[in-house]
Amino acid sequence: MASDFWSPIRLSIEIACVSSLIVLVLGLVLGKVMANTTFKGKAIVETVFLLPLVLPPTVVGFLLIVLFGRNSPVGQWIEWVFKQPVMFTWWAAIIASAVVAFPLMYQSSKTGFEAIDEDIQNAARVDGANEFTLFIFVAIPLALKSIVSGGILSFARALGEFGATLMFAGNIPGKTQTTPTAIYIAIDSGDMQMAWLWVVSMIGISFFMLICVNLMKS
Repeated sequence: MASDFWSPIRLSIEIACVSSLIVLVLGLVLGKVMANTTFKGKAIVETVFLLPLVLPPTVVGFLLIVLFGRNSPVGQWIEWVFKQPVMFTWWAAIIASAVVAFPLMYQSSKTGFEAIDEDIQNAARVDGANEFTLFIFVAIPLALKSIVSGGILSFARALGEFGATLMFAGNIPGKTQTTPTAIYIAIDSGDMQMAWLWVVSMIGISFFMLICVNLMKS
């Protein structure tokens, strides 16, 4: 019973950690680019970035199936390279979690970069800093509080992802069964004891994450 209980929690944390790292890199780069550039159609691009935040998870899952499924060019290429489809795998859960968590990281990092005084960055340029050095040693440290808050919220969102993961990655015990899907199956089968144990665990982890965010803001 102990292994049955810990397996979904361990898998959820692993998936949340990996997807959060992916989201962190993408959120930092795209947040910095969008914070410091203006171009035609910027509002549309930002809307696309934030869309997973408001779309129903089942819609996100459907779009992932269309994009990465075996009938799509991307899905066929992945299957050709890795000799297996991406759907119903550990990586499918990573992709689903990263997609739904990305808007939180992007919005937080972009807000942090926009708050940086442009005079500070210009002074660094005058001192000879190139854009990469400026990004790593000036922009990120100055926006660190927003970045950390976004990272924590992204992790919590990836940890609790259910709909898109269930559709795209399935519910394979020990492989793609995360805690949210395990709770759903436990309730459906009438195992309320296990469901409660997983629910309390998720509440505890999520509460800790939100406490960290609030401490960062204070």
